[in-house]
Amino acid sequence: MMNFSDLDDVNFNKLLGLVSDVSLVISDKGFIEDVSTGQDTMATLACHNWLGKRWIDTVTTESKRKIQDLLVIQPEPQSLLWRHVNHPLPSGGEAAIQYITVALKDNKLLALGRNLERLAELQRRLVETQQSMERDFLRLRHIEARYRVLFETSPEAVLVVDTHSYRLIETNAGAQSLFKDAGKRLVGRDFRECFKPESQGEVQSLLKTALATGRIEMCSATILGGPSPMTVSANVFRQEGGAQFLVRLTQREPSAASQLNTDATVVLSEAMEHFPDGWLLTDLSGTVKSVNEEGMALLGLTAASQVVGQPLERWLIRGAVDWGVLNTSLKQQKPVRNFATEVRTLSGMTLPVEISGVFLAKPEPLFVMFVRDLNRRSQSSVQASAAVPNPFFELSQLVGRRPIKDIVGDTVDTIERMCIEAALELTHNNRASAAEMLGLSRQSLYVKLRRFGVLSENDADADASA
Repeated sequence: MMNFSDLDDVNFNKLLGLVSDVSLVISDKGFIEDVSTGQDTMATLACHNWLGKRWIDTVTTESKRKIQDLLVIQPEPQSLLWRHVNHPLPSGGEAAIQYITVALKDNKLLALGRNLERLAELQRRLVETQQSMERDFLRLRHIEARYRVLFETSPEAVLVVDTHSYRLIETNAGAQSLFKDAGKRLVGRDFRECFKPESQGEVQSLLKTALATGRIEMCSATILGGPSPMTVSANVFRQEGGAQFLVRLTQREPSAASQLNTDATVVLSEAMEHFPDGWLLTDLSGTVKSVNEEGMALLGLTAASQVVGQPLERWLIRGAVDWGVLNTSLKQQKPVRNFATEVRTLSGMTLPVEISGVFLAKPEPLFVMFVRDLNRRSQSSVQASAAVPNPFFELSQLVGRRPIKDIVGDTVDTIERMCIEAALELTHNNRASAAEMLGLSRQSLYVKLRRFGVLSENDADADASA
């Protein structure tokens, strides 16, 4: 057994400071006679204020029973046990200290205490770390569940491919349906073998480029049994087993520009079908390919089959001569405008027409002919001329019969009367509106109406009173 009798008080206190954080000398009555602390961290506990106090009064209520047990001198040192005691702090809160008591002379006790704050801090960190790990694990499980749902329900074919062997590790239902494999035989196959031989090199180059660059790479390839090329995109991701490819296969859709062109073609075709003038489409030899409804009506046809497949010159009065003129200009890609000629209808009638034409290079070389009925235009011109009278014809007949001063005066009166009559007609004989339209006052309008004999004085008085 070791003998500490040679140690003086100073060295003994240093020894106690090394083996404990706080040391208390307790009298046989339970009062604290001496206090020694071995750490600066114990300063917050204000242990030196305990001198002269009962040890049991320095702890919290639930720790008093433990202090009573520690004040009992144990007959055998082997049965000594450390007890966890809580001290209230002056600033609030509690400090946890673990005590053991050793008997001294004169029935005194030496209480050695270890500060449990660092241990409590470690335990608190351990609990927080464990809770954080559980939250992360739960979050990862939720992410995996969402990934699994998206992976299985995606309408696109999605495949996971090993970066070294190019073998399929996982496929979704869309991929199995695309490759006509409802079972699990697709997993384990070489991904490149899922494509036609002429596309396998392109797919392998795609995978190598994606692995080298780390970016999403795309190419066009045709799968076995597929009718048309598909867009194959691949990017690299890493997990526990190393790097892997995430590959997606989608059907190639027409671009927005081609879709717009298709829609425009449909609209144009519909418009030309109902165009108010005759319209014919011929090849470079002059054979009719298509005709609209107005073109059939102009030629007196009942069905497009009566003209489709026949040369256009058959319907022209001058035949090859007219067609030669049209063909020469159009082949030089010069548009033809208002070419006057005549056509022979199915019934044998002759019809004067104007033909305009353009050359189309796409999708194949074609001629577009617009045929306009001249009889219809002549009738419209005659009707328009008849609808507009010549008010100066009668005045021109007066030249040589009357002085020019009188002719000019009559011309002014004629024009003024025509304007007033037109204003009354436009306003449905509403004289107030007619006066406003002509920029006249109502009185001035009534004066002119009476002068031209359009309005009597009684009518003017009635209007004025109204």
